[in-house]
Amino acid sequence: MEKYINFIGKKISYLIPVMVVLMIIVIISRYFFGVGRTDLQELVMYFHALVFLGCAGYVFNEDEHVRVDIFYRESSPRYKNAINIIFGLIFLLPVTIVIFIYSIEVIDASWGMQEISTEAGGLNYVYVQKTFLLLFPITLLAALINQLIKIKWK
Repeated sequence: MEKYINFIGKKISYLIPVMVVLMIIVIISRYFFGVGRTDLQELVMYFHALVFLGCAGYVFNEDEHVRVDIFYRESSPRYKNAINIIFGLIFLLPVTIVIFIYSIEVIDASWGMQEISTEAGGLNYVYVQKTFLLLFPITLLAALINQLIKIKWK
């Protein structure tokens, strides 16, 4: 499971330099040639959503997520494992389940109406972008399960 989470996270993270290049193109197009590129701006937003939602599990899996570690930083591995299990089960598990359930409703409605951009020149695939919402709870839940499996009590 860990190898799949890492594979997804690493591959999706390759979109970050692509986003930078696209934004440079948008800026040059707009400010030097006076041509707006709404389609490219929205594509950057799609990629940003994909990076954020798809890499969440990878970042959690690699233990690189943001945390307030005033008490955690200098603690023993046993204490860290206990904190990770307790807070993972109390907070992360319910949040991922709720996000998954509500995402299904949003995605279903968006696909049902074949939702498109409201912006002139925007992309006609908003329903595809909303499907990315499922990456967040799925990868985070997989990372949590992976973390619970490999916990070592020292």
